Amino acid sequence: MKNSRAGRPVNCRSVEGLPKVTCFLPEGVSPSRQQNVVLSFDEVESIRLADQLGMYHADAAEKMNVSRQTFGRIIKSARSKVAEALVEGKTICIEGGNIDKNCSCEEPDAPATCVCLYCGYEQPHVNGVPCRIESCPNCSKPLIRKGRFSSVD
Repeated sequence: MKNSRAGRPVNCRSVEGLPKVTCFLPEGVSPSRQQNVVLSFDEVESIRLADQLGMYHADAAEKMNVSRQTFGRIIKSARSKVAEALVEGKTICIEGGNIDKNCSCEEPDAPATCVCLYCGYEQPHVNGVPCRIESCPNCSKPLIRKGRFSSVD
């Protein structure tokens, strides 16, 4: 018998700022062999608060508007994904997560352009297709989203 009861709703998780860059590529791995590890925005925020700023988990949980136990699960998941990417040479991509548009963590409007960081080539972004899976026709390097999460303006 299938349980028809809805799960507990996820509360808005406060994220102070969105990362400037949303994809980290390992050097020396061909685009055809790249595998991704996806970190959510709330996982990146937990790393920033606990590891970069050195906050206690209880204080960081309060800042993110979650319980101490939930913060512990978020940071554990984030650290595990980062370790997997570093040890196995996987790409780290940052997207999605349990953040709400009603939070103070609203995403800015993004220009719809994919860009190559190596040669500057640009092409229009296709909705539903991540820029990182496209390759630059000039130098064969992966493209990234321009403006929204890159340091390319």
